[in-house]
Amino acid sequence: MRLGVLDVGSNTVHLLVVDAHRGGHPMPMSSTKAALRLSENLDSAGRITVEGAERLIATVAEFASIAETSRCVELMAFATSALREAANSDKVLARVRAETGVDLRVLSGVDEARSTFLAVRRWYGWSAGRILNLDIGGGSLEMTSGGDEEPDLALSLQLGAGRLTREWLREDPPGKRRVAVLRDWLDAELVVPAKQLLDTGKPDLAVGTSKTFRSLARLTGAAPSSAGLRVRRTLTSSGLRQLIAFISRMTASDRAELEGVSSDRSQQLVAGALVAEASMRALSLDTLEICPWALREGLILRKLDTDMNGGPRATSSPGPAAETGRPGPGGGAALSGPIETVSP
Repeated sequence: MRLGVLDVGSNTVHLLVVDAHRGGHPMPMSSTKAALRLSENLDSAGRITVEGAERLIATVAEFASIAETSRCVELMAFATSALREAANSDKVLARVRAETGVDLRVLSGVDEARSTFLAVRRWYGWSAGRILNLDIGGGSLEMTSGGDEEPDLALSLQLGAGRLTREWLREDPPGKRRVAVLRDWLDAELVVPAKQLLDTGKPDLAVGTSKTFRSLARLTGAAPSSAGLRVRRTLTSSGLRQLIAFISRMTASDRAELEGVSSDRSQQLVAGALVAEASMRALSLDTLEICPWALREGLILRKLDTDMNGGPRATSSPGPAAETGRPGPGGGAALSGPIETVSP
């Protein structure tokens, strides 16, 4: 069964095509991305602009066509914080549905967190014990903790890298004082959420998911993506501090030249690094394991568990690495950015 997962985020649109079979693991066939920057196309009232809506519709239509060409039997389309918080989201979603035939499902922040946690659990397996997971998006920060496939606690905070860049770090490069003020503000904002998470139990494994964490790990010495999914990658608090001192003095265009940093994410890299640093500090974490599976994989796994063949949700079988604790196999306006397709 070939599935397409269309993820409309704050900055990018991502289509993941997988071969998925109940009882097995989703195997990626292709990955297609395009810059959208939806969060930058909001007016003063928090509504998506006409131009932003046209770009969204054109991009969704293009990606739906790619999914059809890829012979996907179903397209799972969802949107996160940018559409979730837009004042005119219902109107824009209705236009998308009417003009493209794609019904975008808007996920709540907690739903994002829960599905991402499921993917992390399946990747590391039951032997990982209690997992604490952090995921930094463009609009929000998701934090989860639990010892099963469903987290005991799932939090979604408005501390996304794109949001904080727009609200706090408008200068390029950001001023040293501004970075210091944002650091202090983040520390204060994370006191209560960190206590809530730690009150659920001490984690046996601390994990980071999302493109932001992968980029930060790469910039602090982790293996490149070309080394494969199974290679262990980590992010340390000491390495992160040194990285922030370096990238906060650079312009966005200079950061875009760094290996592992795309041009559409270079502007928000500093804010993302500050959120990662503050989260690790609040939770007293020295090291994060970087998991290659995240929200998209979690949604696919949940789909396979609940819908395929009418079967029940599998909650008792171990993940792909339960025995060892190691990673397992794991026609409108022009598009706003170039489409990049990668086939494994």
